[in-house]
Amino acid sequence: MANHPISHIEIPATNPGAVGTFYGDVFGWKIETNPEHNYVTFQSDGGPRGGFAGPSEPTYQPDRLLVYITTDDIDATLASIEAHGGKTVLPKTEIPHVGWWAVFTDPAGNHLGLFIRHVTVS
Repeated sequence: MANHPISHIEIPATNPGAVGTFYGDVFGWKIETNPEHNYVTFQSDGGPRGGFAGPSEPTYQPDRLLVYITTDDIDATLASIEAHGGKTVLPKTEIPHVGWWAVFTDPAGNHLGLFIRHVTVS
């Protein structure tokens, strides 16, 4: 069976920069803004990385964290999810120069994401 660790957590924020500053100041997380995607990210020591989803992000919903699970095949994972009672909410979508993602619901209605990083060839 493939390894499927948690790879990313999105925290909703109407002002991602200000909320990023809060988490950086309170918890010492490393906060960065990706200028290409205008997306504020965090990295906590020893924990998964994540970002702050603002109102312009398609996953933004106040009061709902979104946990992303790593997969090596989003299409096959979505097919398995649907075969086991889940539903695809957002199909496989590319994040240019980063990877692909999708969003699904489990049978209880919880929203989760899938993520796979672009393979870089050197």
